[in-house]
Amino acid sequence: MTSEKPIKEKVLVIIGDASETLDTMYPYYRLIEAGFEPVVAAPEKRLYQMVMHEIKPGWTITKEWEGYTLQAQVCFAEIDPEEYAGIFFSGGRAPEYIRYDEDLVRITRHFFDTEKPIASVCHGVEIPAYANCVKGRRMATVPKCKFDLEICGGTFVDEPCVIDGNLISGRTFHDNGSFIGPWIALLEEARARKT
Repeated sequence: MTSEKPIKEKVLVIIGDASETLDTMYPYYRLIEAGFEPVVAAPEKRLYQMVMHEIKPGWTITKEWEGYTLQAQVCFAEIDPEEYAGIFFSGGRAPEYIRYDEDLVRITRHFFDTEKPIASVCHGVEIPAYANCVKGRRMATVPKCKFDLEICGGTFVDEPCVIDGNLISGRTFHDNGSFIGPWIALLEEARARKT
């Protein structure tokens, strides 16, 4: 008697060059731990350079260092969002540049329209804001992105975990321990409803 392994549900992890290392890697490994398959998606299938951000003592702006690299498994143009259980918008500087990708806008709108589990941290908010998906939604983000959220109709909340229906957000990687767990729980609840 052979037992077949259950097919793991796939979850998109959205990155680009200069995605924040801790914003990205913590949810990536938490997804694996919870029995999901994280699929790294970016403008092209290639290796991406992540970064680390910190405000140094005495500084008023963020200092940046190179972090780990991460291979994108799929490019935005190839993605059929119906195949994915959820999506994660990582932070760093990448969202400012990749948000204009038409396929990423298409993908983003799918997850909001279908109310699948969505998580966003730090600058990740710039993607759903540009895709016109944050109107009337409450979100946490890094304070410097408050304008992006509010000008697109969202409400900025300065808390480590903001839950607005299927949308869960945190301000920075310092909030990983607060908002990733509730997002994983949403993914698990959705998976349980299918079985």
